[in-house]
Amino acid sequence: MEEETGLNNENKGKAGKEEIYTKVVRAGKRTYFFDVKSTRSDDYYLTITESKKRAGKEGKVFYEKHKIFLYKEDFDKFASGLNEVVSFINNGKPVRENIKSEDIADDTLKNTGEPADEKFTSIEFEELGKV
Repeated sequence: MEEETGLNNENKGKAGKEEIYTKVVRAGKRTYFFDVKSTRSDDYYLTITESKKRAGKEGKVFYEKHKIFLYKEDFDKFASGLNEVVSFINNGKPVRENIKSEDIADDTLKNTGEPADEKFTSIEFEELGKV
């Protein structure tokens, strides 16, 4: 796996988004780009791009790209989730960190350890009109 890093002080991308720092990781047939960019208001964010070289029709080469935009306020949760799934892949079981109940989006297993749908009462539409 090859890695390259660099500061990009002069590169301005589309719509004035400045690339501040780049880390390139070549891994087999894929190349990953970790680009730190800034918005017009000088807030930093990260773009992660996966790039794969492909052969199209008539042997013409093109690059298939997939991109993720990650903002500062999401770094900790993203890193925690990434670490958990990487640990699961490497060890066969996840490493659970202390998860706050408000971080569980679907309320499943919240507080009681039971699926959320078992905590609700069924209400018929006719009963709603009697309130």
